[in-house]
Amino acid sequence: MDKTQHDLAQMRKSYEQAELDESHVLPQPINQFHHWFDEAARAKALEPNAMTLATVSAAGRPSTRVLLLKGADEHGLVWFTNYESRKGQNLSANPFGAIQFFWPELERVVRIEGRVERVSDAESDAYYRSRPLGSRIGAWASPQSQVLPSRAVLEAAWQAQQAQLGDDPHRPPHWGGYRLVPDHWEFWQGRSSRLHDRIVYQLQADGQWLVQRLAP
Repeated sequence: MDKTQHDLAQMRKSYEQAELDESHVLPQPINQFHHWFDEAARAKALEPNAMTLATVSAAGRPSTRVLLLKGADEHGLVWFTNYESRKGQNLSANPFGAIQFFWPELERVVRIEGRVERVSDAESDAYYRSRPLGSRIGAWASPQSQVLPSRAVLEAAWQAQQAQLGDDPHRPPHWGGYRLVPDHWEFWQGRSSRLHDRIVYQLQADGQWLVQRLAP
């Protein structure tokens, strides 16, 4: 093996920080999520609201990307993006997604699955207005997920939009929010000897959450 390459087979870490028992989690998964999220923020996790979103195309091909969570309540988890992007096209064809948070500082993972829907125009407008001006102009300038001949083309588009839109641009019609409405949550706590704790919440037909332990 080239000595400049890492020996991946020997890279491992023992997880020792905490434990998770089904008798101790909160009855509602959104409350358990907020509890863990607050602990991640207090632990100074790097961007604790960073999450990986997985979608699937009409042809069944999965793809992932890292986004930032911008809202989380009993109705679901919200982020904002370009509706014409690859993920937007996937969600138009297959309106289901999966989200994962990884907080290595606490040796924790949260996984969420469910149906994805667009948020209201009013909610998208309100968040758009809260963004820095440069980001608002960028939402107009960037044809997200499309091929660009060069960065110069993107920067020129941004400059052109800045000149046209001024200091108070309105939200582009192709840009707004999505909400994943969960029917499945998993809370993963790393443990020693790879005997990790995995507690899942599964939404039942009566609207209640069934809480169970999974084998690691």
